[in-house]
Amino acid sequence: MVLLQVMYTDLDFIAAFNIEPEVLQQFLFEVYRRYNNIPFHNFKHCFCVTQMMYGLIWLTDLKSKMDSIDLLIMLTSAVCHDLDHTGYNNAYQINARTELALRYNDISPLENHHCAVAFEILEKTESNIFRNVSMDQYKRIREGIIKCILATDMTRHNEILNKFKSILPAFDFNNRDHRDVLMMILIKVSDISNEARPMEVAEPWLDCLLQEFYNQSDVEKLEGLPVTPFMDRDKVTKPSSQTGFIRFVLLPLFIELANLFPCLEHHIIDPVRKALDYYTEMEKALEREKQNRAQSENAAKSKETTVGPQSPADSHTDAGHEASQPDAQSTAGQCLS
Repeated sequence: MVLLQVMYTDLDFIAAFNIEPEVLQQFLFEVYRRYNNIPFHNFKHCFCVTQMMYGLIWLTDLKSKMDSIDLLIMLTSAVCHDLDHTGYNNAYQINARTELALRYNDISPLENHHCAVAFEILEKTESNIFRNVSMDQYKRIREGIIKCILATDMTRHNEILNKFKSILPAFDFNNRDHRDVLMMILIKVSDISNEARPMEVAEPWLDCLLQEFYNQSDVEKLEGLPVTPFMDRDKVTKPSSQTGFIRFVLLPLFIELANLFPCLEHHIIDPVRKALDYYTEMEKALEREKQNRAQSENAAKSKETTVGPQSPADSHTDAGHEASQPDAQSTAGQCLS
C-alpha cells in the first residue's frame, strides 16, 4: 500500500486535490480490505494494474498532455477496477442468476459492482480522498471512474477498440471525447498487461488466472450451467489459452495504443510478441508429446495383437512364478511399518 501512496504523491495528486495523507492511507486500506482472497482477481492484481497505469502515464508523458484530474481518474480507476471480485465472470453471474446479475439486469454485473463498492468506500468521510474537491470536480471524477471501470468488461472490447481506431488518425488531446476514449483504452491495456511483463512474472500470473477459470468451469458443471469454453480444464491448456488471446486481443489493442505513442513499442509490444513465440513453441511441444504418446499406444496395441492371447498353461506357470517372487513394494511397506 505504501507504493500506491507513492504513486499518488509522485503524480502530484496530494497537493493538487488537497488529499490528506491519513485519508489516502485509509482509502487504500479499505480498498485492500475489499479485495477477496481468490487466485487472480485479488489485491496483488489491483497493484499490478495500477503500477502499469502509473508507468504508462510517465512513459507517454501524459502529465503534459492531459489534465491532472484525468490522471487522477485513471489511477483511482485502476486501484478500484476489480473491487470485491467473486472469482466468477459475468457469464457465470448471468447464467446462475446471481444477486449481482439480478441487481444490474445482466448488464456488466461485475463492473457495475466494482464501481458501487468504490463509491461506498468514498462515501465514508475518513476514506474519501475527494472530499476537498469542488462539486463540479467530484461529478467529473465520478463520471470518469465509472466510465473507465465499465470499460474493463471484455464484452465491450471490440466496441471500444473500434472507437479508438476511428479517432486515431485525427486524435486531439484538446477534444474531451477523444481523451475519454483514450482513458478507457489505457485502463484496458493496464488490466490485461501481464504478458508485457518479464516471463518469470507473467507466467505465474497466468497459472493463477487458469486456476480461477478452472474453478469456475468446475462449478458450472456441478450446477448444470453452460460451461465457458476457454475455462474448461478438460479442453484448455496453458499455451492454447494464450496464443489466441495474444494474437487476437492483446496485440491489436497494444499496437493501436503504440500508434498514438510509438515509445511504447519497446515497452509493451516487444515483450508480448516474445510471449506469443514462447507459448507457440510450448503448444507445438505439447502437440508433439501428444502425437508421440498416441504412436506409443498404437504400437503397444499392435504388439498385443501380434503376440496373441496367452495359453492357460503359460498363465498358470507365470502366475506360479510371480507368486514365488517377493513383491518389492509390499516388502518395503512391511519394513516401513
